[in-house]
Amino acid sequence: MSSKPASYSAKAYSVSSATAPFKPDTIQRREPGDLDVQIEILFCGVCHSDLHFSRNEWSSAMPASYPCVPGHEIVGRVTKVGPKVTKMKAGDLAGVGCMVGADLANCPFCKAGKEQYSPTQIGTYGGTEPVLGTPTQGGYSESIVVNEHFALRVPTNLPLAAVAPLLCAGITTYSPLRYWKVGPGKKVGIVGIGGLGHMGVKFARALGAHVVVFTTSNGKKDDAIRLGAHEVVISKNADEMKAHAGSFDFILDCVSADHDINAYLALLAPEGNLTLVGAPEKPLAVAAFSLLMGRKSLSGSPIGSIAETQEMLDFCGEHNITADVEIIPIQKINEAYDRLLKGDVKYRFSIDMASLKNES
Repeated sequence: MSSKPASYSAKAYSVSSATAPFKPDTIQRREPGDLDVQIEILFCGVCHSDLHFSRNEWSSAMPASYPCVPGHEIVGRVTKVGPKVTKMKAGDLAGVGCMVGADLANCPFCKAGKEQYSPTQIGTYGGTEPVLGTPTQGGYSESIVVNEHFALRVPTNLPLAAVAPLLCAGITTYSPLRYWKVGPGKKVGIVGIGGLGHMGVKFARALGAHVVVFTTSNGKKDDAIRLGAHEVVISKNADEMKAHAGSFDFILDCVSADHDINAYLALLAPEGNLTLVGAPEKPLAVAAFSLLMGRKSLSGSPIGSIAETQEMLDFCGEHNITADVEIIPIQKINEAYDRLLKGDVKYRFSIDMASLKNES
């Protein structure tokens, strides 16, 4: 008779259905194996993906299983490592993003250092725990155990609460900026100033580009400049948009609401690119001539690889870049979700997981 894999109990906050509120819960984590790192979670960012998944709004592509513990913007301290771990030691700061596993030995994407494309990728939540065989559970918890490959070194000079969102919002915006070689001499547009957009502005500015923010709100002008924009365009103003026609090397579109993508394609210079990182619910209607004239391109981008995420964290440490966060206790997560739906946060919630200790 085979023995049951060793596990331990961890406090968490979970939802029991798509319509249920978050409540205190206890989940099982695997005991660290030879190559595993156990991390005490100190802060966990709140991503819009958490909301979509917990409410089963992605049921066709990523159906939720309940109880569900979201959270993939994790920062904490290593408490235990397996005997074969070489990357980290107990006491180190560590981060975990959207991935906690993959077939690193045989997958061609993993071998190429592009785990984010791997069909064997295991999500921090919504996947299958490789040892216990249960659904993976995310960072709204007191601890997590991952293979050392998926544990990231966190700069020691940055505030941890503001580092947490870098593990998703940060890499989601950094990766396409690096892929499309954004840097000095490039004119870059950032569409939308929210959890993703505000990071895009900071990165594009730090990479040396001329940064133009597009927003529908006059009230966000001053904040866009504070974040690092050189110019701000009110996208509802046709004259302001026309003044920038055909001039952008790259545009990062961070908007998840329905909008006219052709208006932004018209702003690209010949051979310019627009990359989507926002995910509008409805399909975007793209006019063929918006791309044909000038050999412009439209692309999308997910998170980056583990190596690129580490590069991003190191870059943030060197340039003192973090997310703008509002720190909340775990007990306010239901209120935070309601506010997230209203866009009532600047620009990311970060859960202080020390608050979980208050739960019996």
